[in-house]
Amino acid sequence: MTGTLYGVARLCVRRRLLVLGIWLLVTAAAVVVSHRLGDNTNDNLSLPGTDSQRATNLLDASFPDQANGSSPIVLHASSGKLTDAKYAAAVNEAAASVAKAPHVAAVVNPLTPQGAQALSKDQATGYLSVTLAVPPGELSTADAQAIIDAANPAKAAGLQVETGGQLGQKVSKPSTESSEAIGIAAAMVILTLTFGTVVSMLLPILNAIVALALTLAVIRILGHVVTVPTVAPTLATMIGLGVGIDYALFIVTRHLRGLGEGLALEESIARATATSGGAVFFAGGTVTIALVSLAVAGIPLVTTMGMMAAVAVFVTVLAALTLLPAVLAFTGTHVNSLRVRAPRVEADACDGLWARWAKAIARRPLAAGLAALAILVPLMIPVLSLSLGQQDVAALSTSTTARRAYDLLTAGFGAGVNGPLVVAVSLGSPAKASSSSGSAGGSSGSQGDPRASDPRLQTLRGDISATPGVVALTPVQIDEKGTSAYFNAIASTGPAEPATASLVEHLRSDVIPGAVSGTDMRADVGGSTAGYVDLASRISSKLPLQILVVIALSFVLLIMAFRTVVIPAQAAVMNLLSIGAAYGVLTAIFQYGWLSGAIGLEDSVPIVSYVPLFMFAVLFGLSMDYEVFLVSQIEEHHHAGEDSRSSVVSGLVTSARVITSAALIMVFVFGSFVLNGDPTIKQFGVGLAVAIVLDATVVRCLLVPAVMIMMGRLNWWMPRWLGRVVPRVSIEGAEFFRARDGVGAVHGEALPAGASAGDGE
Repeated sequence: MTGTLYGVARLCVRRRLLVLGIWLLVTAAAVVVSHRLGDNTNDNLSLPGTDSQRATNLLDASFPDQANGSSPIVLHASSGKLTDAKYAAAVNEAAASVAKAPHVAAVVNPLTPQGAQALSKDQATGYLSVTLAVPPGELSTADAQAIIDAANPAKAAGLQVETGGQLGQKVSKPSTESSEAIGIAAAMVILTLTFGTVVSMLLPILNAIVALALTLAVIRILGHVVTVPTVAPTLATMIGLGVGIDYALFIVTRHLRGLGEGLALEESIARATATSGGAVFFAGGTVTIALVSLAVAGIPLVTTMGMMAAVAVFVTVLAALTLLPAVLAFTGTHVNSLRVRAPRVEADACDGLWARWAKAIARRPLAAGLAALAILVPLMIPVLSLSLGQQDVAALSTSTTARRAYDLLTAGFGAGVNGPLVVAVSLGSPAKASSSSGSAGGSSGSQGDPRASDPRLQTLRGDISATPGVVALTPVQIDEKGTSAYFNAIASTGPAEPATASLVEHLRSDVIPGAVSGTDMRADVGGSTAGYVDLASRISSKLPLQILVVIALSFVLLIMAFRTVVIPAQAAVMNLLSIGAAYGVLTAIFQYGWLSGAIGLEDSVPIVSYVPLFMFAVLFGLSMDYEVFLVSQIEEHHHAGEDSRSSVVSGLVTSARVITSAALIMVFVFGSFVLNGDPTIKQFGVGLAVAIVLDATVVRCLLVPAVMIMMGRLNWWMPRWLGRVVPRVSIEGAEFFRARDGVGAVHGEALPAGASAGDGE
């Protein structure tokens, strides 16, 4: 790999104009094509084998329009009633106008008998129930806005008009541009202080921006081929910016060191790409493997999120290994231009802050280790009460129409109307009208279709209506064949509340089985609310397997990198500690509501079920980068003849500044997304930023050195039989340069994820 990267870098330097032209042309073309195609994201909750998926399948087959879901356009009179003459005409006109809008299959007017349930008791609030003719994922933001605008006659009459459901969410997506700008600005400051020159600072920034532009264009294009979750582009932005700037930072730093040592421009770039670039390749591969391993969970939504994030990492690594060398060649000796501080004197490192820190750990390793645990363990305690929930519109900013619609519906009808439970029924034998009149459940179940009075349906509706926590049922809808039916159950609690999840489980496990017993019916509880309950349950059951798979893969990679079984075991434990502490902080801030006001939330919110799963994959991969970088520096000094204690001290002194600088960039990039209005994005931003802070400081610069000092030579133990089986891997290709130059390994402080340290034996 080293020889290949060295050759690729030299080619990129010599053909710099061609390489730069290809990158800019491909990126520009991808951006243009993606913008012409438009966004096509969809939070598809396909979960094979679950109740919600069976309900969706039945609706798809028998009620295709209903399968696309319905969205409420809420109408509210601040004074008077919607039934007043001055408002009624406007409501009817708005309903007719929305019904004629493109992509609308049907509209239910709250002022008609069919829509009576959509009018509040005080008649001040009602909603047009809009059923789409296309899946929500195929509806663009402009299409959604056109449907919403069709209700303008109601607004012109003085009514407040707000939109919820899929339509409301389409036009209520918080912007992320300010988050990106703040993250980039912070990275620019850190890079300027790290490099000391403005020109060298700009190189990682520009490299990351080009890679990110191409990444987002590719993801937008892929959205027309596969189902891409709405949160995927933002996650790709977070990860792409973070690793993109960091990976370029490592290579540029190594190049600057090469120039300082007197290497020719082309040779310095090629060596930086072959050494630090090899470590970047290893680091990016590790993160990519962790992200792709999300497929183990068997959840399409999570798998696609992982794949899209992996695209961001892949493009970033490709840019660092090809585009960056070409740009460095164009920059030439001007890379040190516009200096803002004097060059750092590396000889001072032995007396600097990190040297004193490392020596203090070496003097009292047990105390240092206990101090680290004293920080991490308390932070992990809240994770014991971690409860996975679902995305909650109630946590959005009141500046969004989706949130205002949620509040109006809650005030007029109760929180449960924002997330109805869809009871999908396979009747077996066709439904027949009952000889007795009336309907169970206190709602007009037979309204519009006498078959709805089928005794089987009446029993099912009666039992569900009598269930504590259910406040209303909608009329039964039956397909033409009379073999399928559905109705909605309205809970007394909001979609994201734990009580609603408990209600779903109670209906499935107790109420419905008893109601259909002895009949040929089957009933399943579906809808988005029940779908998220199933998602949380599936993730809870798959998370241990996901953790095991990622740890196993990282264990194998570290054994090959360092040829020891002790270091991989230590790394697994250390990574779990830092991630567990991050989970604890996430639980305290969002689930408990601590400091919620400081991050722009009004109260506690559920932790979205896929956030911890995705966080684990990302953080384990990034933690591996820091682990490999630190341990490789220690290993290099160990093989140079230093004893166990001094090699740890020297390795920490060599690597700590780079680890903390790189981590600081990621912390600001991830942390800046706390400003995003989407609570889910806030959770990713807080979780990732906190984990990186803890991992790069408490774990890598305190706990790991302390443990390695106490372990001594045992750190490098490897069973002989395993040593014969495991292939020899040199991350930065020290052997390549020894063979090529006939000299020792290449050294360099700025190696990101692995030094030139032998093979561990």
